[in-house]
Amino acid sequence: MSASKVLFGCWLALVTLSVGTVLLAHAGPLTPWLAAGVLALALGKAWLIADRFMELRHGPRFWRGLLLSWPVIMTLGVLGTIAAGR
Repeated sequence: MSASKVLFGCWLALVTLSVGTVLLAHAGPLTPWLAAGVLALALGKAWLIADRFMELRHGPRFWRGLLLSWPVIMTLGVLGTIAAGR
């Protein structure tokens, strides 16, 4: 697959995930399930950016792991904060 097709596919997926995030954010009052859905879409976007756009799937495992673990840690922190506030 050519580089332009990969980048176009990444762009299309990121736009779709971004629209999904906005739709979920406006779906109703904030619940833990709604927050988890928004954060799951954000994790998908982080994975696309790190693995596809930045092409870290071909890079050093350390950097790939670091860039993919940071959004997971942040998501767990946000969900933990939401759960603790209830």
